Amino acid sequence: QVAEFKPTASERQIERRNLTRQIQLMAGVTKDVNVGEVSAKVKDAIKDIALPAGYRFEFGGDTQQMDESLGYALAALGLAVIFIYLILASQFGSFLQPLAIMASLPLSLIGVFLALLLFGSTLNIFSVIGLIMLMGLVTKNAILLVDFTNQGIREGRTREQAILDAGQVRLRPILMTTGAMIFGMLPLALALGPGSEQQSPMAHAVIGGIITSTALTLIVVPVLYTYFDTWGRKAAARFTRHHLPAVDTAEAD
Repeated sequence: QVAEFKPTASERQIERRNLTRQIQLMAGVTKDVNVGEVSAKVKDAIKDIALPAGYRFEFGGDTQQMDESLGYALAALGLAVIFIYLILASQFGSFLQPLAIMASLPLSLIGVFLALLLFGSTLNIFSVIGLIMLMGLVTKNAILLVDFTNQGIREGRTREQAILDAGQVRLRPILMTTGAMIFGMLPLALALGPGSEQQSPMAHAVIGGIITSTALTLIVVPVLYTYFDTWGRKAAARFTRHHLPAVDTAEAD
């Protein structure tokens, strides 16, 4: 007698998060689709949507977890680079030679991005894990070259001859390690097993990075080693000349 009922569409309940109203849209992906690729496409699609003032899009679920894990992985990558430098500086007793060794790290990024582009993968948490794996694999080849070069110099060879000998002697173990890693990552890169399509970007990053770093390390690292060694000798000579007391030759005799 006092009301008129009409059927209409409305929310059954009002949901809030951090004292703000929200509407959740749930979605899933099929087994053959990568969550990261779908999230990237959704983010590109919502860029063209003009929301009213006070409204915004936020991602949760697997996408939020992957974004957080990616941030943690990038932080771990930065810490890995710092610790690698500190360990190399203590082992070689130099602050400049580790820079020549670590120059192979940015060289691997060339192959990483080319491989991801070739295989159609994205830069996600698994490809960043592949980058962290490359930190040890790539620097190992440069360590072999620099350590053998220092050994040759201590034996009395010239710097240029020691570098040439290091390249010839260490070429075979470097190529063997590179080949073993590439063929070991091929099944994962081709996504032959069930569910491996999510982890395949890790193999793509490792394969591309180790190929380019191996090829460029044999050329770039010896060149940088020559420059850094020259600068180190000049700095040591300048420090000795300005800070150590002069010796009286007549008195010493």
